[in-house]
Amino acid sequence: MNNTVFDFVGGTTGDWKVIKVATLRGDDLPEITHINKVVSSLAHNNSGIWTLKGVISNLRYTEKAEKEQLIAIQEDLGRPLATHAAFIPLRKSAEWWNLAQDERRKIMEESSRHTHTGLQYLPAIARKLFHSRDIGEVFDFLTWFEFAPSDEEAFEELLYKLRKTEEWNYVEREVDIRLIKV
Repeated sequence: MNNTVFDFVGGTTGDWKVIKVATLRGDDLPEITHINKVVSSLAHNNSGIWTLKGVISNLRYTEKAEKEQLIAIQEDLGRPLATHAAFIPLRKSAEWWNLAQDERRKIMEESSRHTHTGLQYLPAIARKLFHSRDIGEVFDFLTWFEFAPSDEEAFEELLYKLRKTEEWNYVEREVDIRLIKV
């Protein structure tokens, strides 16, 4: 599944209906009512009001033991009870990208404890990270979360914890789009 490209097509039709949009930092995205997530290619896609591309890639800041923990308890997307989703495109600052890989890893895991925090909410919340920076997109990462309605409070708690970490000081654009399966 690595290097698989996905299009997140925002428009007036799709498998996921938008129930709320919040621009937390930076510019808004044009208004939509639905998102469709489709396997694609790097070719330009003109369908919908906007299209954001992301590629599934290797885990950049995760060490072997962390990866094994994630694999052991993380559920896949598409579970029947996971009818709620969040699509959160993020762009980090030039200051973040000017740090060396080990400096970013230190902020993510030693200071912000990104993976440790996420592990506390598995398997209830399924997540997939799509990389966009390396393919020239306007966001660096596209994050897709799925969860059952009964896990919505836990999801809000997860986001609260992540957004108050040192890592989030480097986020310069973030749009939080909440969805429900059509």
